[in-house]
Amino acid sequence: MNTGRLGDVLVGAAGNVAGTVVDPRKGLSQLRSAVSGRTLATVAAGLVIGFLVARSRRRG
Repeated sequence: MNTGRLGDVLVGAAGNVAGTVVDPRKGLSQLRSAVSGRTLATVAAGLVIGFLVARSRRRG
């Protein structure tokens, strides 16, 4: 995986989350090893921004 590209990082993280749903024990260990602090912050920021955009569109 090319971690220099944001899309690749997000897709990789989403795949790890999906793996966690299927097999929680193995998925959590893979998720911990694959996600760095920077990636986690980027994904969290994306989720917050997405939530705020969806919320504003719902009210408007």
